[in-house]
Amino acid sequence: MGNVVVDLVLDVPALPERGGDVLATGSARAPGGGFNVMAAAARQGLRVAYAGAHGTGPFGDLAGAGMREAGIEVLHPARAALDTGFVVAVVDAGGERTFLTSPGAEATLTGRDLDAVATGAGDIVYASGYGMLHASNRVALAGWLPRLPDAAPLVFDPGPLVGEISADVMRAVLPRIDWWTCNAREAAVVTGHADPMTAAADLAVRTGRHGVLVRTGPDGCVVAEPGGPPVRVPGFQVDAVDMNGAGDAHTGVFVAALATGSSAVEAARTANAAAALAVTVRGPATAPSAGELSAFLRQRGLPARSQRT
Repeated sequence: MGNVVVDLVLDVPALPERGGDVLATGSARAPGGGFNVMAAAARQGLRVAYAGAHGTGPFGDLAGAGMREAGIEVLHPARAALDTGFVVAVVDAGGERTFLTSPGAEATLTGRDLDAVATGAGDIVYASGYGMLHASNRVALAGWLPRLPDAAPLVFDPGPLVGEISADVMRAVLPRIDWWTCNAREAAVVTGHADPMTAAADLAVRTGRHGVLVRTGPDGCVVAEPGGPPVRVPGFQVDAVDMNGAGDAHTGVFVAALATGSSAVEAARTANAAAALAVTVRGPATAPSAGELSAFLRQRGLPARSQRT
């Protein structure tokens, strides 16, 4: 359910001052947003389908081609005369990224679209907070997500604009979320706790029928499950060149690992490894393949993950 957009990525030595200008040292364009999560899961061998809206035009064509190449099934026809939106992602010399988003067709999802989407045992539904920010998507998702069958776990990532999601929408969706996954800044926005361990414990009380995961960058992540204290899952030391899409790679691989029967902590460790590999490559959708991820884990004396087709 995550919105697929096109990322316009600019590499810069540093962000410009207000009213200033900076010459980019490189640029690229590629499918991004929800595409990154789906591609990460697909590269681990999962069957993946996109149930969001998408457009017709240069960006829509690029997004559609990216999904076809990744083996992602597209469930809805493209919106006529409306292009897919785009995100300008500015990546500085330290690998940190800043986003500017222009919504498009992906912001026009309707309840009628979702009525045609059937879920059942064996399916995992991923949704993003970005979808809750667009009027049409917000109404559609707030009505559809709570009706998901219990056999279809819901993984929810609120995204960096979590503070702008309507409280009414969050109250409607929170009780249905199986896994809440976010970064430490987003967890702090929601809970008011700067410490990820404390924030994860707080979030586990509010949501997460199965648990909560809070990403802590190079340090790894924190996993909180009902009935137990939060657990720190350490990350992997690498030389990062681009952190764009690292969180999406983490989420997609976490979902894939859960789907193959890994425990939450094991899945989080595998996701940490995927995010570490992702930041060593430039680009938004840089999640590793199953083979690359298994090799990385074996090099560190850890068991390679299984693959599901």
